[in-house]
Amino acid sequence: MTLLLDPPAWPAHGTLWSHLVSDTSLHELRSFARAQGVGDRAFDLDHYDVPAERHDALVAAGAVPVTGGELSRRLAGSVLRVPGRERRRASQDALLARWAALWEPDDGAGSALAGADDVGRDLVSRWREPHRVYHSRLHLADSLDALDLLVADGAPGSRWHAAAALWFHDAVHDGEAGRDEERSAALVGALLGPLTGHARRAGTGEPLSRHDVDEVARLVLVTAAHDPGAADASGALVSDADLAVLGAEPGRYARYAAQVRAEYGHVPDDAFRAGRAAVLDQLAGLPRLYRSPAAASRWAEAAGRNLRAERAALVPRR
Repeated sequence: MTLLLDPPAWPAHGTLWSHLVSDTSLHELRSFARAQGVGDRAFDLDHYDVPAERHDALVAAGAVPVTGGELSRRLAGSVLRVPGRERRRASQDALLARWAALWEPDDGAGSALAGADDVGRDLVSRWREPHRVYHSRLHLADSLDALDLLVADGAPGSRWHAAAALWFHDAVHDGEAGRDEERSAALVGALLGPLTGHARRAGTGEPLSRHDVDEVARLVLVTAAHDPGAADASGALVSDADLAVLGAEPGRYARYAAQVRAEYGHVPDDAFRAGRAAVLDQLAGLPRLYRSPAAASRWAEAAGRNLRAERAALVPRR
């Protein structure tokens, strides 16, 4: 692995900034940054922004100084780079526009729509928490895109409830499997409950009901085991959209795996390999990884290859 640092040349907030990147490992990049006192808030999807005053100390600690052009080329040539188009659709403004599209415009005093807007901003702030690497605003945008593809392919189920559930499904992410999903489901009631009877769901004109809130919470819990019932079309939409990344092309899947490792950077390598292997085995042991024919047609074959390759790579070399 090589840690790369370009010259301080990017002005913002009254100083110049450098970019700190790795061309091979987000895990080692995050470990290095934390060891040098560079906070997680400085991480921006595939690089750290560091102020000019830290440049020389980071070089002394092992970062390799390179030109801005060399850093860009090295990052672009790796699987870790997040392209601009992905950044744009995962931006705060883009995500808030997608959240707003779930609600009918308010024809009254505006309080109901304002309440929905406040919930959207709360959720986006959660998805932007600095400890996240994979379960970030990129994953939210990707899962919403996957849902749109499935609906366009004719997959049954309630798009509105599935979309709302995807917004909430990792809204709480503390790295505790099962508990995170339970807390995220509880958050549905806390944030959407006050909107019942007032905010109206887009496409129906109907006020949000207690049933709607309960259904969104139920769908969030589906993502704990990714095992919806055979007749649970909306559950299939949520589970399949959440797992769409498993069927990505190999480079994108490699970035996903690197993001997961970095997110659990506090876990020692042996323990991480064991835990990750258990996750992959659980997914491989599902009766069907994707429950809707639309998702299976799009992603099942590639997902099988990706999962087998990652599982094999987790076996320690002798």
